[in-house]
Amino acid sequence: MGFIFSVGQSDKLAPYVETVPNSVLKIQMVPVPGGTIAIGKKSVKVKPFYMATTETTWELFDAFLNAGPPSKPYDQTDFAPDAIARPSKSYILPDLSWGHSGYPTINVSSTSVEMFCRWLSKVTNKKYRLPTEAEWEMACTENTGLPMKLTKDQAENVAWYAGNSKETTHPVGKKAPNKLGLHDMFGNVGEWATDLDGKPVLCGPSFADTLANTTSSLRKRWSPKWQETDPQMPKSRWWLSDGPFCGFRVVCEP
Repeated sequence: MGFIFSVGQSDKLAPYVETVPNSVLKIQMVPVPGGTIAIGKKSVKVKPFYMATTETTWELFDAFLNAGPPSKPYDQTDFAPDAIARPSKSYILPDLSWGHSGYPTINVSSTSVEMFCRWLSKVTNKKYRLPTEAEWEMACTENTGLPMKLTKDQAENVAWYAGNSKETTHPVGKKAPNKLGLHDMFGNVGEWATDLDGKPVLCGPSFADTLANTTSSLRKRWSPKWQETDPQMPKSRWWLSDGPFCGFRVVCEP
C-alpha cells in the first residue's frame, strides 16, 4: 500500500487558519499536493487538498456538541443528505479523564465525525470532510507515497505509541511535524477516513500500538469489541465505549 507513481502540484495553495464562527477556536490548515498513489492494487489520483495540522481536539468537538440539541435515539431522519445530528449523551465520560483541553477527541464513531464535518462545513461555508484513505496515506507519507515504518528514534521524535505513551493520549501537536507540517500522523489516535468504497476505515497507529505497528499502512475496521462494555441495546451509534484509540482530523477541498 502507498507506492507513489507520480506527484502533482499543489497549485500554490497557501496555508490558512480557520476561525470557527462565534468562537475563538482556530484550525490550522496546510496544503497537501496531489498525485497518484496505490491503495491496495488500485492506482488512485489525488487532487491537492488542505488538511488540519492536528487531530481534532475536544474544544472543537465540544463546540459541535453544544451547537444544538442532541439527536433523538435512532431517528432515521438524521441520515438525510443535509441532516446535521448531534450525538446523544454518552453514558461514559468520553475523554476518560485522560485530558480535555488540547487533547484529541476520542471514543467517537464514524457517524459522529461525519456529522461534525457537516456542521463545520455549514458554519464556515467551506467543504470540510474526512480524508479519503488515499488522501490520508498521501499526507502521512509526506507526499512521497512510499510506505513508512519508523525506527525507534524516529518514533520517539514524531509519535505517541505504546513505547512512550504510558497507555494514554497526549495533547496534540507536541511531537515534531512531518515535512508537510502535520503532527501526530504516526500516533496518539487512529484517524477516521473513507476507503475506496466510501466505507469508514481507521488509518494509522495510535498510542496503543507497538513500534512494529507504527506504520503508515496500518488500518483498522470497526469491531464489536470497540463497544463491548456499552450496556445499551442497540449499541450507541455515536460513541465507542472501548474505542479510545479512535479520533479524527479534517480536510478541506480548495
